[in-house]
Amino acid sequence: MADACNSRSLSWLVKPCRPDPRREIVAHQHPSLDITHPQHLRPSASPVAPIASLPDDILLECLSRVPPSSLPALSLVCRRFSLLLDSPAFLRLRRSHGRLRRTLHALALSDLGVLSSASLPVDSSLAAAVADAWAPPASSSSAFAVAPLDALDGSFSFSHARIAAVGRSIYIIGRGATLRYDTWTGAVAARAPTIFPRKKFAAAAIGGKIYVAGGAARTSAVEEYDPVTDAWRVVADAPRQRYGCIGAAAGGVFYIAGGLRVGGGGGEGGRLDAHVCAGSMDAYHVEAGAWVRGRPGAGAAVLPGGGCVVGACGAGPHVYVVASHAVELSFWRWEGRARRSGGGGGEWTRLEPPPIPARAGLGGAVRFSCVGVGEKKVVALVHVSFGCGNGGGGGGRRSSEVAALEGAVLVYDIRGGEWTRGPDLPPGFRRFAVACVEF
Repeated sequence: MADACNSRSLSWLVKPCRPDPRREIVAHQHPSLDITHPQHLRPSASPVAPIASLPDDILLECLSRVPPSSLPALSLVCRRFSLLLDSPAFLRLRRSHGRLRRTLHALALSDLGVLSSASLPVDSSLAAAVADAWAPPASSSSAFAVAPLDALDGSFSFSHARIAAVGRSIYIIGRGATLRYDTWTGAVAARAPTIFPRKKFAAAAIGGKIYVAGGAARTSAVEEYDPVTDAWRVVADAPRQRYGCIGAAAGGVFYIAGGLRVGGGGGEGGRLDAHVCAGSMDAYHVEAGAWVRGRPGAGAAVLPGGGCVVGACGAGPHVYVVASHAVELSFWRWEGRARRSGGGGGEWTRLEPPPIPARAGLGGAVRFSCVGVGEKKVVALVHVSFGCGNGGGGGGRRSSEVAALEGAVLVYDIRGGEWTRGPDLPPGFRRFAVACVEF
């Protein structure tokens, strides 16, 4: 991307970002003009100021009113435009003007470097669950893009990667590698890996930065990633070392839910002492830099009745959690009351569970990838793992019933309190995750 602006591909918004020297030459060479008399220059001596000369706040106001279809082209005009379009201030302005558009993106990445992606526009009024069927990215006629594996050192793994959306970009964080996927252009670029190698960890985006925790046996560090500087740093130590956990963000708080609690240091022969904390959730207040306690002396928030967290996401000020109880699923809302001092509290509210047959949950065969869409919807994509627990128990009937769920899109209406089913994912998606991109 060029640092200098190029106006030839755009119209009204991006007129010349630099004055055209040819206009000045023509003016000086015109025979009707007498340069010895300044008054002859007055009618043309006030050229229109280019839009690039505007201060950032005014330019952001202009950009925030541009139709969504023009935004990808604007990001290619110059580096300054691209940075402004990626800023949190841009999203806040579009939200205030009622122009924010949301799109769901499902990603599946293999260690061979093949990224499968599909997008689903969400109805702007949110009156309907979804507008159309899943489709390849607008930037490509194919649903596949190749990751730049040449830029990686070869010691990476994306078998249990996590994703987080910041602006128009989705960051795919694996073990020893991070990729940035541009949802406007379809470009995939390598970014800095986490400081500590992680697998099956928690990740979430808050305030334009990404936070990760868990998934590492020898550290409890919470890392923060700044997309602007492309750098990770340690910001805190988690109260529990979790493995197989899930991340969510709501109200400026990073939630780390589910998984196993891994004992520090390891035992004889390098074995680690693992304890189940699958139904609990730790909360880190990002701005305060403190862990939120449910009550004085208390630890993590614990799901009523136990269960294993298999899906979680933030929507508005709340966290929504899908829990498995082996023979059934439950769905909960956590309403936190976090304070900057680290104290606070909250309570669980049980909601209508996802419409999944009870037998599908036997042996832990069903998992979820969840994302909040604004403050009105929760979308859950269903994963199916065969050969778990009782395997094919129940015969072919159970297998076919579970297979019919693979790639199912379930939409929970927060206000109505009901689940509906949206268009299923395209065939062939495995190990997928879903993110909501706003622009």
